[in-house]
Amino acid sequence: MPKMKTHKGVAGRFEVTKRGKLKRRRSGHNHILEKKSSQRKRRLNAETAVHKSDEKRIKRLLGVR
Repeated sequence: MPKMKTHKGVAGRFEVTKRGKLKRRRSGHNHILEKKSSQRKRRLNAETAVHKSDEKRIKRLLGVR
């Protein structure tokens, strides 16, 4: 049986915590930042957890059990 390869696109976007949860960046913090308020940009800067319904799929792409 061949080895499972890590999906590099997913590997760059998600990080697994020590407890096995997934961290992700919030969308909307890459460009067109001039018109967004400082408060909104600060909120978007924070990392957040991945939704439970997406966790299984992303973990499979990362090669995490």
